Amino acid sequence: MLDGVGDIYHISGIVWRDGHGQQASTVSSTPCEIFSPCAAAALYRRKPLLEVGGFDKDYFCYVEDVDLGFRLRLAGYKAMVVPDAVVKHIGSVTTGGQHSDFAVYHGHRNLVWTYIKDMPGILCWAFLPLHLLLNVACLLWFSARGQGSIIFRAKRDAIRGIPAMWRKRRVIQSSRIAAYGEVLGIMNKCLFRFGMP
Repeated sequence: MLDGVGDIYHISGIVWRDGHGQQASTVSSTPCEIFSPCAAAALYRRKPLLEVGGFDKDYFCYVEDVDLGFRLRLAGYKAMVVPDAVVKHIGSVTTGGQHSDFAVYHGHRNLVWTYIKDMPGILCWAFLPLHLLLNVACLLWFSARGQGSIIFRAKRDAIRGIPAMWRKRRVIQSSRIAAYGEVLGIMNKCLFRFGMP
């Protein structure tokens, strides 16, 4: 049973693990490009990792690997899934599961920060209405699940962190090498079928 075979980044800013919950036998045996790897199952080359500044310490956990993968992609690097490689991992087990208060808080705060920091200029503004709609949908979804205070706190803290993330954005975007089309090409653009946060 797979925890996943790489992370998918949707144009709205939501992320999910490709192949999560599927049998390993359903995965292609051919290496292929992915948006970014789960950090629990990734090997990074040292030079690119240092070049983009490594993991962002402000994230602490959740979406930190997507942010790193996004920044590496903007710097001109790519991520590949290697089906022959096997890593034993159960996602979110130490934090109480994917929908624990801890995971919801950090994951949803960091989704906003990743969008602000990493989404290239024209794409950032073009998909901002969708990103805002996604955030409203998440507020409603988690409130209906009884986690309203957590999701509102996550989004409030995300908004409070935007000035700091905007400063980081200037540095990241000023050194971007990847063309808009390259970045958009690897993102998921489906409007009706995408994973839940």
